[in-house]
Amino acid sequence: MLKVLQRIIQEVNSARSLDAALATLVRRTRKAMQTDVCSFYLFDGERDALVLMETIGLRTQAVGQVALPVGEGLVGTVARREEPLNLEDAQAHPSFRYFEATGEERYSSFLGVPIIHQRRMLGVLVVQQAERRRYDESDEAFLVTMGAQLAGVLAHALATGGLTCPAFPGVQATFIGVAASPGMAIGEAVVLSPPADLDSVPDLVPTDVEFEIARLKDAIARVREEIRAAGERLANRISAQELALFDVYQQMLGEAALSQEVEKRIREGQWAPGALADVVRRHVQYLERVDDDYLRERAADVRDLGRRVLAHLQEESPRLPEHYPQGAILIGDEISVALLGEVPRDRLGGLISVRGSSNSHVAIIARAMGIPLVSGMIDLPLPRLDGAPLVLDGHRGRVFVRPGPELVAHYQSQIDEEKALAALLEHEQDLPSVTPDGHAMTLMVNTGLTVDTVASLKTRIGGVGLYRTEVPFMITERFPGEQEQTRLYREQLESFAPLPVVMRTLDIGGDKDLPYFPIEEANPFLGWRGIRVTLDHPEVLMVQLRAMLRASQGLDNLELLLPMVTNVDEVDDTLKLIERAIIELGEEGVEVRRPRLGVMLEVPATLYQLRALAARVDFFSVGSNDLTQYLLAVDRNNPRVADLYDSCHPAVLSALHRLAAESSELNVPTSVCGELAGDPAGALLLMGMGFRVLSMNGPNLPRVRAAIRRVSREAAAELVEQTLALETPAEVRAHLASRMQAWQLAHLLPPRD
Repeated sequence: MLKVLQRIIQEVNSARSLDAALATLVRRTRKAMQTDVCSFYLFDGERDALVLMETIGLRTQAVGQVALPVGEGLVGTVARREEPLNLEDAQAHPSFRYFEATGEERYSSFLGVPIIHQRRMLGVLVVQQAERRRYDESDEAFLVTMGAQLAGVLAHALATGGLTCPAFPGVQATFIGVAASPGMAIGEAVVLSPPADLDSVPDLVPTDVEFEIARLKDAIARVREEIRAAGERLANRISAQELALFDVYQQMLGEAALSQEVEKRIREGQWAPGALADVVRRHVQYLERVDDDYLRERAADVRDLGRRVLAHLQEESPRLPEHYPQGAILIGDEISVALLGEVPRDRLGGLISVRGSSNSHVAIIARAMGIPLVSGMIDLPLPRLDGAPLVLDGHRGRVFVRPGPELVAHYQSQIDEEKALAALLEHEQDLPSVTPDGHAMTLMVNTGLTVDTVASLKTRIGGVGLYRTEVPFMITERFPGEQEQTRLYREQLESFAPLPVVMRTLDIGGDKDLPYFPIEEANPFLGWRGIRVTLDHPEVLMVQLRAMLRASQGLDNLELLLPMVTNVDEVDDTLKLIERAIIELGEEGVEVRRPRLGVMLEVPATLYQLRALAARVDFFSVGSNDLTQYLLAVDRNNPRVADLYDSCHPAVLSALHRLAAESSELNVPTSVCGELAGDPAGALLLMGMGFRVLSMNGPNLPRVRAAIRRVSREAAAELVEQTLALETPAEVRAHLASRMQAWQLAHLLPPRD
């Protein structure tokens, strides 16, 4: 039965149209289940009814004519209950309804299963039998599996306009992914094709080995020039750190990497295109086997470079669109950094990537350039989307295909409001973050992944609340040395002096891995990451600690932060290493004092060890993103469960409230960094709880400052009391929106449902 199922699924997926897919489905399913009837009913949202779209066994004249309201008849009951219905005597069921047009009075047995995609009812798949027959568990499992497969086909048809029934003209389709870069865009889809197909290169024996090697080197040289030119076009739009990603591409194309290995294959008897394809496929397969977002992104980089070199070997130019419409929204299976540099910025509205995460190379660049990006769009069908009108919501990770005029108007007004608000708030950004009743809040900035204009930020912030030191590690091919790290850290410390700069020690693992230090784990978010990695490799941590301390000499604005702490032993072990680093530097004539030390509160276990931690460190920093992720057991980069990730979940807010109270009793300064701190309503909640330091990405500062300057500390405390009494995230969000509306601050909130 499994082989039969696989064959049907293959035939359905390869059908040229939805009509053909449905026809294939019902005929092959009827035959496989040895039943008399198989029918498919499509849900029509406007009529709240199910329309017979395809059948074999019932009267074909009924197709498109029979419509059952949800909840009426057996089919309507399946839709309402959203669960299978298996009946030996269908006519005896109280919900049975006879439709003369179908001729179904001849059939006794009934098995119907709902077709659901991302919690949305799409239709019902039904089989029927003339004589009484109780469909067994294997029959039901087979039909449920077919229904799950059909859900993807229908979702694709909705997106591409493949529904031909007159009742469904131009149906708007919604797809949910991961919000990788904030912002909104309205524009036309531009589907990107890879420059060459690495999987269709034939194996040929070269007639002239030296000629093959020469043309390989020529192709690589051309691609290096393309990458260099793309980097130059972006040079004035992104920071040096983001620009360094182009150096990674150049290094991957270097003699010691790609070229040398491919040349070896050529000398072993393979022509240049075949040797290149073999090497690239081997690297990609290795990287894709690792269950880690960052390494999967490196697989995309390798594949993209391989395609580019192959295109030149095949004497083709990379296939890019000749013309980009205004506000073009690029869609690709994977969008590379190099490709992004080839698109005119004034034409680019947004990005959609089928693969990828919020920590991919292209996500880093997109946030730096202020381009909205939704990634992880695993259900988005690429065929026939080119030229389709789209609305992209990078705040919520949603894409609307063929949006209706009301939705377009709604998003256009939000885009206009965001532009107007940015201009309005600019004039007060040098004013203090003080509430109307005189309560001062310290606003700090997160650096490392975004472009920060130091000169303009310095007068507007209380320092750097989080400097992500892993970025320099991620964009090189090896661990950076002590001198190299010292130079980078010194630049940061000098740029913000005398303001404090909180530098987090190397935080890799989870969704952040190094290409030269792979970590293969079944569950990386609960595995070897953060301080667990660096304590296991003190040679790495000691180099970093020495570099940080050396960089702080004479400035004294360095503060250290330890990520992913679970046990107090980890803090004790790190303290010993810090003391050792200070002694070693002193012996070398570099006199430094021990900087203030803090721990990130992101593992729920630390919430129950605050007193022990307080005896060892100088401050706490709440990593609200990871704390939320671990409290709710939700991978925030997984589009399947992204809707469950909500920092306004009552459990998260309750934990933060208790944390604020206990850290205050312990007299330990505590800051909050993460999405909640950068949300104006979230910032008011945190202020009301008692937190006095918030750290966020630079673009969030204006809205948060504006909210703090307009709401008293007393009102914020009342908001906390009211919110903690609520039971669901939806109730919390609704209440926050209501209070912000009452305070005339609704315009500060990011778009939400």
